[in-house]
Amino acid sequence: MILVAGLGNPGKKYNNTKHNIGFLVVDEIGKRVGIELTKNKFKGVFGEGFTGGSKLVLLKPETYMNLSGESVSSIKNFYDIPTDNIIVVYDEMDLPLGNIKIKSGGGSAGHNGIKSIISSLGSDEFTRVRVGIGKPLVKDSGAGHVLSGFRKEEGEIVKDSIKRAADAVFAIIEEGLERAMNEYNTKNKQIQNSEEVDSH
Repeated sequence: MILVAGLGNPGKKYNNTKHNIGFLVVDEIGKRVGIELTKNKFKGVFGEGFTGGSKLVLLKPETYMNLSGESVSSIKNFYDIPTDNIIVVYDEMDLPLGNIKIKSGGGSAGHNGIKSIISSLGSDEFTRVRVGIGKPLVKDSGAGHVLSGFRKEEGEIVKDSIKRAADAVFAIIEEGLERAMNEYNTKNKQIQNSEEVDSH
């Protein structure tokens, strides 16, 4: 059994904010495999189904970002899911908009949702799919940046990154972590190179 948790904040006012890109990726995964996140339990909304012969649980914690670990650990314990079968999708300021990076283990790098999950699980040995949202234009405005919406001109890049993050999750499940990392972490360089060509 595999758990994919997309991080974000509940409520309409947060729907299209940068901090909620994890929710959007999980919604995209659900659409592709026909899983509706309609069950309310484990301090979140979730749904269950199958992909490639694996039982798949999709979760959107409704605890607010800073307490995401309460929801993730609750559903993990109920289903007895191994920590290394957990994939967490979330926003990353240290990656340029449109970039995706897969990582296993390590610290929180200051992300409060990841910090909460590590604390609640008592382990950092889960897989992360980090979705780039870029750094704030104004220094020291990180909180405002993650809670702001995407600009209109960023729309196509955001849509593409959501699709590629969903692709990355399926690659992890179907091809294994190493192959998925090699494929998706390398693609970032291709994106940057094409942007450099476009700007000349």
